[in-house]
Amino acid sequence: MPQLPDMHPINIGMLLTRNSQCHPNHLGIIFEEKRLTFQDFNRNVNRIANALRDLGIEKGDKIAIVLPNCLELLELYWGIAKLGAVAVPLSTLLMSRGLKSLITDSDAKMVVTNSQFMSIIEEIKPELANVVSKGYILIDNPSISSYQDYHALKAEASDNELEDVEVDENDPYNIIYSSGTTGLPKGIVLSHYVRAYYATLFASSFRMTPESVVIHSGSLVFNGSFVTLMPAMLVGATYILHSRFDAQEFIETVQREKVTHVIMVPSQLIAILNAPNFSVEALESLEMICSVGAPLHMDVKERLNQLLPNRFYELYGLTEGFITILDRTHYASKPQSVGVPPPFYQIRIVNDSGEDVPVGEIGEIVGRGPTLMTEYYKRPDLTAQAIKDGWLYSGDLGYVDDNDFLYLVDRKKDMIISGGVNVYPKDIEEVVSQHPAVGEVAVFGIPDTKWGESSVAAVSLKQPNMVTAEELLKWVNERVGAKFQRVHQVFILDEFPRGISGKILKRVLRDEYIDSSQ
Repeated sequence: MPQLPDMHPINIGMLLTRNSQCHPNHLGIIFEEKRLTFQDFNRNVNRIANALRDLGIEKGDKIAIVLPNCLELLELYWGIAKLGAVAVPLSTLLMSRGLKSLITDSDAKMVVTNSQFMSIIEEIKPELANVVSKGYILIDNPSISSYQDYHALKAEASDNELEDVEVDENDPYNIIYSSGTTGLPKGIVLSHYVRAYYATLFASSFRMTPESVVIHSGSLVFNGSFVTLMPAMLVGATYILHSRFDAQEFIETVQREKVTHVIMVPSQLIAILNAPNFSVEALESLEMICSVGAPLHMDVKERLNQLLPNRFYELYGLTEGFITILDRTHYASKPQSVGVPPPFYQIRIVNDSGEDVPVGEIGEIVGRGPTLMTEYYKRPDLTAQAIKDGWLYSGDLGYVDDNDFLYLVDRKKDMIISGGVNVYPKDIEEVVSQHPAVGEVAVFGIPDTKWGESSVAAVSLKQPNMVTAEELLKWVNERVGAKFQRVHQVFILDEFPRGISGKILKRVLRDEYIDSSQ
């Protein structure tokens, strides 16, 4: 028998190549007024891949991308894949110090950005030692001579496929930096195999087909974007990208384009339900509405399922590689669960000693499966803390029932210890969110000389002046399930500090509250 090669050539860029060959005239990408077939999109991607190669980018080289949602960002994701380079998408919320830190940490040889971020890049340029001489590319201002012009590079490059790039399944495809919600961002290295598994797993889990129409209104930098981007490309579905999230525009697009699949963070789902143009009829084409990124409170789940039944999925997941999925058929019987591990994944709940706890008992969520990260980039110490004997320690608290359905309790680091009692912010948030005036809520702990820690609730209101902080405090403390769950103070915000995914940054809230109290 012939000797099989050790290498398994999985390059996720193959997905686009295949679609352009098998479905060349199928509508592949919609961005604003642009509507591209798979063949047209693939030609653009090949041009940027060849242009990057002409600039000296090789397999394994890191490319930092500082861009809002745009067609060029999509092209880069797939062009970098075909080239075997490594995409490093960075949050557009970062300031100069943060950008310098992550561009340097990732060893990026190139930076692609637009005019909006050029002043920040100019400020930190002298300190970016790894970026090569022709390594700065602008997508929107060809007159700046110190930057390469993205579209000129594309126009001059070949649209031929890159035939001689050999990518192994374990080669890195991208480095996703954690949001920093629990400390300094860490570079999460994800391979071509992991992204290919995203494609196959989520296509089957979400019942996606070539006839599906997928929309994404959140940030493409957020790892959650790959949960629908990869399977859409696998099956050859139409993918709609919005430049930013706007609830009214989202509803209009769903109705006009007959969108079938969407994944969103809780704040976006809340905004859609409260939008002035919301109607069941406008959203009736949706087959999947998936919540991701943070717990969705029960009052929102119930309203969503009453208005748009048999469409709700919930995804609990860590970019580092463990997930559970609540299927739309499971919601009726397990509404408070975040689902079960998919096939080939395993879950454990452990105590502080790492020992498994009985069914129904709260502990740290530990899991393993095919999408496990390679490492935290250049941080073997942190990698060893997170992955022990092949199991990923999530830092989240939860419990499982007899059927292995997971119930999320809270982040381990968000847990409040008051008077020696464990207080879970999510339990209090569920109560606060039931008040008719409350739009969103975040509960966190602050130092307390008597109790060690006490609870504070930050809220945003659906309409200004619907309730005072004092009235809400009284209302909540009359309804929590135990004395130790009573909140010390309520304060009302116009808007929450958020990460790029839209997730509320409790650490920032806590720090700002403590600073203002001193």
